[in-house]
Amino acid sequence: MTAAQADLQIDRPATADGAALWRIARDSEALDLNSSYSYLLWCRDFAGTSAVARDERGEPVGFVTGYVRPERPHTLLVWQVAVDGAHRGRGLAASLLDQLAARVHREHGVTSVETTITPGNTASERLFASFAERHGAALEREVLFPAGLFPDGPHEPEVLYRIGPLSL
Repeated sequence: MTAAQADLQIDRPATADGAALWRIARDSEALDLNSSYSYLLWCRDFAGTSAVARDERGEPVGFVTGYVRPERPHTLLVWQVAVDGAHRGRGLAASLLDQLAARVHREHGVTSVETTITPGNTASERLFASFAERHGAALEREVLFPAGLFPDGPHEPEVLYRIGPLSL
């Protein structure tokens, strides 16, 4: 954790955090925004495999949402990573990801991480490449969902990043 993050606490999200996570995702202007309802459900049902960073007032300023894949129980699928604009550029996303990976390793035996990233999302590409490097893990990429599968208009393909095994 950097000095700029010293006043932040990282823990599990609570249902009451759902609205703030929705706002952070919306304001990111990079994520596919889900319904506000889905963030409330996520904070209730997947709190154990997600993380939230809180400022000194306890307000969420960043988050990682994820779940353990049922077909691959040693794999954490990272759904979304977002940091409030006022807290970007300080390594908070990396700290959230590292702390979440360590926790789900201890609690669920997770040894690998997957996520999807659209081509050109340089910030996410760098975040997950550096995560793999910090944890001595291989990084494989392949198109998971080609653009043509998305029914709601133009959408870039989603590239699967498979990272593991992790040294935690």
